Amino acid sequence: MVDVTAQPDRAARLAAALERDGPTCVWCGRTFDRHVRPTTEHVVPRVRGGPSWAENEVAACSRCNAARGHRGAVEWLAECRARGWAPDAGRVARALESLAAAVAVRGGQRRARPHLDAQLRRLRAG
Repeated sequence: MVDVTAQPDRAARLAAALERDGPTCVWCGRTFDRHVRPTTEHVVPRVRGGPSWAENEVAACSRCNAARGHRGAVEWLAECRARGWAPDAGRVARALESLAAAVAVRGGQRRARPHLDAQLRRLRAG
């Protein structure tokens, strides 16, 4: 029997994020190259219950991924703007909405839901 809930491995999820979103960091806008390496970034951090699903991951450079830590996506978007970077709020919003839809279909993610809902509300508010 095939497990229909199985997710691709990390490398495949990163490749899918790059194909879906393009070759730039979601937070600072830098183009990925041999000096700016892409990583998978969880929009809802793992520590806050975010799953390692393709819907919860975007491509970010290692500098931004490390600097963000466990901050929420909306807080980090504001910090990126304050630093003079060009974050892609549209990509972040799409990832959050995609994750909310995936959670609605698959269920679970009890720990992630309150954080996800709060981030979506804050993003929509402004």
